[in-house]
Amino acid sequence: MIRVLIADNEALMRAGVRLILENDDEVRIVAEAQNAREAVEACRAHSVDVALLDIRMPGDGITAVAEIARHSPRTRAVMLTAFGEEATVTSALRAGAHGYLLKDTGPRDLIDAVRRAAAGEPVLAPQVARQLVDFRTRLGHGNDMASRRISDLTPAERNVLRLLGTGLSNAEIAAQLHLSSGTVKAHVSSILTRTDCTNRVQAAVLAQEAGLLG
Repeated sequence: MIRVLIADNEALMRAGVRLILENDDEVRIVAEAQNAREAVEACRAHSVDVALLDIRMPGDGITAVAEIARHSPRTRAVMLTAFGEEATVTSALRAGAHGYLLKDTGPRDLIDAVRRAAAGEPVLAPQVARQLVDFRTRLGHGNDMASRRISDLTPAERNVLRLLGTGLSNAEIAAQLHLSSGTVKAHVSSILTRTDCTNRVQAAVLAQEAGLLG
């Protein structure tokens, strides 16, 4: 059972998302919140697997993401918002969001995103993914700060980070590099620790910023 929190200051929006997700027998809505403080407290109190957060709710959704990442590491925080500006997206991902969806996401896509987030996969709306690619292109060969953050990685870890940045799963990375899934998992864990990234999405953004994707 996937335990989900819906956090949005609009009651109608919360009701709509609840109606969609309750059509899936594997999803259970365990809490709702109207602001960032309530969202953070609910994640602690209800052992939430996936938190769907509006970015512009009172108290600020990005603040909620950062707090959830610190205090409720089991929770996958996914933004579900009408705002898809590049600066907002990158701020949310850097704060620790595992995904970023827009409110025009279709019902089946929303359910699939919740399932994928619960499994630890990054989830990004297609428009958001395109923005990140454009952002990487404008950075050229990477910025200095990002390059410094990956400077201590081993060659093997850099290879894993490069493929992680393209959105591949551990199994897919293992297949490409001819490694075991356990070895890839260990590399990913080391990468997150060495680069001070909270999750795979942050690491993927870092890979793009550092110019590892070409």
